[in-house]
Amino acid sequence: MNARLKPGSKADRDALRQDMTTTGCSIASIAVEMRARFRMRPREAWRQAHGWTLQEAADRITNASSRRAGDEVAADASLVGKWEKWPSPSSRRPTLPVLLAMADAFGCAADDLLDLDDRQAMPETERRLLSRPDPTPAESARTPVVSADTGAKPTGTELVRLAADESATWAQWAEASNVGDIALEQLLAETRALAADYLTSDPLPLFVRTRALRDRVFTLLEGHQYPRQSADLYVAAGYLCGLLTWMSSDLGQLRDADTQGRTAWLCAELSGHNDLRAWVLSTRSKVAFWDGRLREAINYARRGATYRTTGTVAVLLACQEADAWSVLGAESEALAALARAEEARVTSRGQDEVGGIFTCQPARQENYAAAVQLRVGNSAEALRAADNAQALMAVQPVRAYGTEAQIHISQAAAHLAAGEAEGALEALTSVLALPPDQRLAPVAHRLGELTDGISRKHADGRATVGLRAAIEEFCVHSASRQVALSPREASN
Repeated sequence: MNARLKPGSKADRDALRQDMTTTGCSIASIAVEMRARFRMRPREAWRQAHGWTLQEAADRITNASSRRAGDEVAADASLVGKWEKWPSPSSRRPTLPVLLAMADAFGCAADDLLDLDDRQAMPETERRLLSRPDPTPAESARTPVVSADTGAKPTGTELVRLAADESATWAQWAEASNVGDIALEQLLAETRALAADYLTSDPLPLFVRTRALRDRVFTLLEGHQYPRQSADLYVAAGYLCGLLTWMSSDLGQLRDADTQGRTAWLCAELSGHNDLRAWVLSTRSKVAFWDGRLREAINYARRGATYRTTGTVAVLLACQEADAWSVLGAESEALAALARAEEARVTSRGQDEVGGIFTCQPARQENYAAAVQLRVGNSAEALRAADNAQALMAVQPVRAYGTEAQIHISQAAAHLAAGEAEGALEALTSVLALPPDQRLAPVAHRLGELTDGISRKHADGRATVGLRAAIEEFCVHSASRQVALSPREASN
């Protein structure tokens, strides 16, 4: 038996396609030659005849399927490669909706995409459907009720056999999934990595990576999988949209952050996942807070606290509620919320599912406490909390630069309240040295609050003047300002 020839190199395939196109050959003729010369499977031959990559073919197949109501297909490069290899090992059988979408994309008949091996491996009911002129969306998903051979109603044993074929075909569809458990595990691992990287990385490059992973999850959700796998995909999508919400807010794009938050909430509801619900409400509380919608921020935080959760989300929600109350000047409510945060810390159970930005370490909690104490006029308590936060941050395995910057701002504010402008400037040294890409909107906003709070008696002091100038320079080159200006720069 002769060894099976391997397809030629890309250069060989490109040269053949170019030569045949130049001599006026049709795509169908090029596909036939690809099969004969390089021993390709039919579906690969048609793709190569067009000169498309696997991803380009996937995009065209997905678009083609959208024109057939009820036959939508969510294709990606990996799936197209598996469909091309079928019925060989480690492949996937292209269903009738897939074959019809491929045929529309490639500009051929579904029959042209199959050879003898394909037909022998297909369920009998699907072979019958292919013999019909153009299966409808409903027919492509199930066996016809009428005999494909004569058009007469089946009776007796034929009726029983056809009913069994229908059930078998549906079972094959129900059993199929476009995502496996290992793939789901990998998606969650990548989500965890992004949430952790955000604590220490520049936001814009990470935003691009998060968006790309979210798109992968969305594409998978448009396909078919087991209900439990769909729920896991919605959890991943919810955390990724939550992460995009947080990033958009940190980049000063609060309206876009709100949109991401609404989608994250939809995913949380569809998954029925309480931890995700609480974390999404936490992100929405953050957006509302920085947008000045303080009552909404409080309501989101309180609503999130009603869910039975694991990990530290209850701690963060109470801190966020305290933050909003302090801006409103409600001292007793703010301090009561801080006390609930401490109670939540003591009673918390289990681990945070994702971690990174979706966790509330003790240093983060103390940072909130420092800001709250400052706003209600307890500068000594604020400095104590900020110093505690700094000490806790020093022993954490990962130091979040955004949280650390706000800790230093609280220390500086406490020094200013005590009339120590030089101490404030010293506390801000590391903050003012942050590279522009890491000058997040909340940090710039809090620095702006700091300059507004400088007392008149220090207005002419050298340290105070230097502090004002340094903060103004910081804000001019902040990440949020860069994002806001980028569209205009691109249009010049």
